[in-house]
Amino acid sequence: MRQIVAIVKPYRVERVLDALKLAPIEECEVREVKGWGRQKSYLDEYRGSEYSMAYLPKVEITLWVDDPRVEEVVRLIVDNARTGRQGDGKIFVLPAEAIFQGTPRP
Repeated sequence: MRQIVAIVKPYRVERVLDALKLAPIEECEVREVKGWGRQKSYLDEYRGSEYSMAYLPKVEITLWVDDPRVEEVVRLIVDNARTGRQGDGKIFVLPAEAIFQGTPRP
């Protein structure tokens, strides 16, 4: 079992999630997050004056997938999230040692 964490642009989320409906995933979580990478920040205008937005809005999609399907799911995410421009996001693949249903007992 692997955990896949994808950070994507907000306007690409629906496209990615629609593609993932066909993929065999165990569980999915979606969160709104903010951050910056190589693209740093951007300038915005509010009431006639410019100000810097230090963190850019992104969406984090976290999935749990069986090992043989990881490459297929990553390919689906890349194909549907990539715009070819800076700031497309990142995909992390992590081992998931155990998944507990409910509250584990001490």
